[in-house]
Amino acid sequence: MKLIRIDEAPFHIVFGINEDNELKLLHFSKTEFNEEDLPEENFIKEAFQLVQVSFSGYNRPYEKHGNKHIVTAPGYTLKFLDIKDMRNETGRCLMISQIDEKIGAKVITDWQFFGSLGIIRMRNTVYNISDEVQTLEYISSFAYTGIEKEGSSSSDDKLELRIPHNGWQKEMNWKTYSFPDLGLGQTQPVVYQRTSKTIEVTNTGNWSTKEYLPMGYLANTEANTALFWQIEHNGSWHWEIGDQGRCFYLNVSGPTEIQSHWYKDLKPGEGFTSVPVAVGVSDADFAAAMDSLTKYRRIIRRPNADNENLPVIFNDYMNCLFGDPTTEKELPLVDAAAEAGCEYFVIDAGWYADGEWWANVGEWQESRKRFPNGIKEVTDYIRSKGMVPGVWLELEVMGIDCEKAKAVPDNWFFIRHGKRVFDRSRYQLDFRNPKVIEHVNEVVDRVVNEYGVGYIKMDYNIEPGIGTEIDADSVGDGLMQHEKAYLEWLDEIFAKYPNLVIENCSSGGLRIDYALLSRYSIQSTSDQEDYINYATISVNAPTGVTPEQAAVWSYPQREGMKEKEGSLRAQADLREETIYNTVNAMLLRIHQSGHLAELSKDRFDLVKEGISCYKSIRSELKESVPYWPIGLADSRDTQLSLCLIAKDRMFISVYRRGGDSARIKLPLKGALDIAGGKRAGEVNCIYPEKYQVNFDFDPITAELTVDLPKTVMARLFEVKFR
Repeated sequence: MKLIRIDEAPFHIVFGINEDNELKLLHFSKTEFNEEDLPEENFIKEAFQLVQVSFSGYNRPYEKHGNKHIVTAPGYTLKFLDIKDMRNETGRCLMISQIDEKIGAKVITDWQFFGSLGIIRMRNTVYNISDEVQTLEYISSFAYTGIEKEGSSSSDDKLELRIPHNGWQKEMNWKTYSFPDLGLGQTQPVVYQRTSKTIEVTNTGNWSTKEYLPMGYLANTEANTALFWQIEHNGSWHWEIGDQGRCFYLNVSGPTEIQSHWYKDLKPGEGFTSVPVAVGVSDADFAAAMDSLTKYRRIIRRPNADNENLPVIFNDYMNCLFGDPTTEKELPLVDAAAEAGCEYFVIDAGWYADGEWWANVGEWQESRKRFPNGIKEVTDYIRSKGMVPGVWLELEVMGIDCEKAKAVPDNWFFIRHGKRVFDRSRYQLDFRNPKVIEHVNEVVDRVVNEYGVGYIKMDYNIEPGIGTEIDADSVGDGLMQHEKAYLEWLDEIFAKYPNLVIENCSSGGLRIDYALLSRYSIQSTSDQEDYINYATISVNAPTGVTPEQAAVWSYPQREGMKEKEGSLRAQADLREETIYNTVNAMLLRIHQSGHLAELSKDRFDLVKEGISCYKSIRSELKESVPYWPIGLADSRDTQLSLCLIAKDRMFISVYRRGGDSARIKLPLKGALDIAGGKRAGEVNCIYPEKYQVNFDFDPITAELTVDLPKTVMARLFEVKFR
């Protein structure tokens, strides 16, 4: 077998071309290639394809059980054409061509490196070069066989898979598994497994992260290597780990026919490009992987002032007006937000309806009952206080009681079985329809030009399911076309209004994906209403989104949260509740809320101090990378901590929520290693200044010990480098 080696630090990649001129991806790792790790030739023949691509109507002769996307045709029948090795302004670029002349398929693989970052952005394009229509059922963006091959011990013992569970008010909840935990174990280091079982993580629908983030992380603890990936698509996607022969494989893709009701008819000469995915390698160190991924996300993101300046946003919704705004209610909040130091003020849901509004949304005209002199009176007042006004919109839907929805034709909406698709008393607009684009553009133009809005909270609170049948080969194809059209519309809006800030919100964090976040500058992380539980989401947020894009609510209560005696919230005094709320947001993006005008002076001053402190450090947060001194947070943890490593210092949030121990020990050596082996110097509690706690830092062990004597407490520290 002829070997082609690609050594581009930190990658060691090896392709093989066998005697049948078939291309195999034999090695993809941070460690160097060892041929002795490979199985015998006949197993390589059956597997190790660079691309899995499936057309309808072709045999798959090798071993395949269940729903596995392996031994696909023409995936396994492709012949190698050439590999072009180039460089561009981003880094090295590989363009690999394969062909099957009998079936009539040509596949181009595009791999873009990013210098020494340890991440490659990948996509595959398949062309129908036959004389008849070919139906595409599946195409991988990344496929790699042999993910377990480094090291001599059983995969049961050496492989750790981290899966990021996600859900409403429970966003970014990572869990670690062994393969046996998920029903895919071995009994021997090498065994011909022949099982139908796979580990599958899938999203089907327009809420791209309603159950999982489109990510994964696999560590080999024996070999000290890790593989991690991110799918950059705003709809249906799929990744799977399974066994083939004596190896395990990983396939990463967008929508599929089996999981997502997606297929695409390719006419002669027509092509289809898979969704982009980012795949990286690192040591078996989760923080190191997130370091690379954070830097990569900043590279692919639309340049914008919001992520440079990190302005503080007040939004009137969470634990405040809850969708019931009026002029009378807003003006005192505007005064208080301005005094606290907020720079944007967002009027959230309800401004467009006289009363109950859920099923009536869609026209987005101001309510004169709520705003007798018009909403512009309030937006002008916001501006007079030195803040930029914003409003809430949900442009992708129309309520079933909206008069415009009743008047327009069905092709404005998702259709299945000849009927409009319903979800939660709303219809899903189809952004492929030019009339829909005219409608949403009119709304944006009006709120920007008439109301003077500089911020839009773009919410999305339905899940329209598998797709639409209108003008589509499959309902999944209709969904994917719509999602592409939505991204194109966003690009047009940002080109027209480059300084407009648009927040990506989907019932909180149900669309945390980098198809959208390469465009949107800020992401709602959650609708979590309990500040104590929000700490879990806050600590884990930098796994899914860069710190400067991660909007976290801070909503001190007027009288605290009413709870049963003995609960954590009942044990938290109002001062510590305010501090805890503020710390939740201070290492990310502050989404301030709560009835600030009704807080006691000492608690309002704590909010004001927190915002002032945030402004003094935010220029460093936008270039920082995350580290977790005591690991990622779990909802049951009584001690939590997030560290952001900047150029000259690092910032550390530390929490106690229950538990018997007031003492929290934070090992920081790993953070110093990520900082380039720097040494720690001065250590300070920077928020709040008035209510200090006892702490100690050991420069030899690089361990910070913090005493939080009350049951519910949080503090923010800095460690300067020297």
